[in-house]
Amino acid sequence: MASKEKRERIFSSYPIPKAVAALSVPSVLSSIVNVIYNMADTYFVSLMKNTNATAAVSLTMPVFLFFVAFGNIFGVGGSAYVSRSMGEGNKSKVKKISSFAVFSSIFSGALVLALILIFIKPLINMLGSTSDEVYDFAYGYLKYIALGGPVIVTSITAGNLVRGEGAAKESMTGMMIGTITNIILDPIMILSMDMGVAGAAIATVIGNFASVVYYAVYLMRGNSILSCNPRRFAVNDGIARNVIPIGIPAAINNLLMSFSNIILNNFIKDYGESAVAALGIAMKVNMLIAFVQMGIGVGIQPLIGYSYGAKNMRRLKKAMRFTMMCTVIIGTVLSALYIVFAPQIINVFNGEHNAEVTDYGVKILRALMISGPFLGIMFTYNFAFQGMGRSLPSLVISLGRQGLVFLPLLVIMSKYIGFDGIVFAQPVADLACVILAAAMFAIINAKIKKDPEYYPQS
Repeated sequence: MASKEKRERIFSSYPIPKAVAALSVPSVLSSIVNVIYNMADTYFVSLMKNTNATAAVSLTMPVFLFFVAFGNIFGVGGSAYVSRSMGEGNKSKVKKISSFAVFSSIFSGALVLALILIFIKPLINMLGSTSDEVYDFAYGYLKYIALGGPVIVTSITAGNLVRGEGAAKESMTGMMIGTITNIILDPIMILSMDMGVAGAAIATVIGNFASVVYYAVYLMRGNSILSCNPRRFAVNDGIARNVIPIGIPAAINNLLMSFSNIILNNFIKDYGESAVAALGIAMKVNMLIAFVQMGIGVGIQPLIGYSYGAKNMRRLKKAMRFTMMCTVIIGTVLSALYIVFAPQIINVFNGEHNAEVTDYGVKILRALMISGPFLGIMFTYNFAFQGMGRSLPSLVISLGRQGLVFLPLLVIMSKYIGFDGIVFAQPVADLACVILAAAMFAIINAKIKKDPEYYPQS
């Protein structure tokens, strides 16, 4: 386990390629683990050879993203403020920040739990249920996911906080423990115990619980500057003011992913259950491209925050340039593989080998690959904004990618191009947001050059 001093040297003195590798490789592995986590349910449910069951898991993905959103409010916001405070040399505040984030995540998870259980029936209809059988499967899945809400939110928050202090390997280990637990339990609960879709949800909750236990042990061992002591909980001294505004754009990104998935499901359900199932499969498979590039951006966020807190813009920009180069190379390679092997990839999750599901899935997946090589540029800018404490540009990117740019494109393109318009709306929105992010960073950089004191106040 890395010492506190070594973790800080990664931020302050490691060569940029070595620092980016030390922080991003564990983060990318965590992202891949996260993708496996999300794919595991779909894969093992597909072995039931029931398209309605697969469609139900696809429909309920937005609700899981809702919990991820709350985890990001306190996890991403807390992580960015932790690293920035370390760069400023204000380590005493770090314990208050982490305690605030942990206990706020528990409370928010419990709140979402209550709301879902109260409104579960109209929620399933709103998600785009296409039949009574899909409704029943979705109900069983959502009920157990909701009950595990506080654990899911806390797991996401804790993983981000641990990464924020530079302990990228420990953050990755916690996620891997949860994923391995989930993958082991999925076939047992879904197939052997004949619990079906509900078994997938229970396995997911237990996996998140295992992660929370690991992070709690890590924090209490004393090799961390973080704290989960309720006595350290505080909302004053600028803590809530600096955590929540930075976390909200990350949360909005997840909420809008959830909302846009609901909208997509409702647009595409007119093409039948096969199209709904194919959309869910393609979106989950596409998560590998997005999450790997996002993982690189997430990995350097603490480095950006520390460099910004220390007012070392030269190191900050070098880290961003190197990171963008890495994401373009990786994104291009993965996108090419997805385009070439799209039918085989879709059929891994198409248990019945339904020809309609395959055809729809291939079209959707290949359309999504248009923006695959460039997604990492947008993520690097967005996580840099968060690390720098710049909530507004981060919010603009989040709102644009899944809302203000995407939704008008979806409506217009579906009207004039039909099915192709629905599936091409997201990659077009992504490319537009890459350009927007670059423009906003250029504006911030110009202001810093003009006024070296142009920094957010903690």
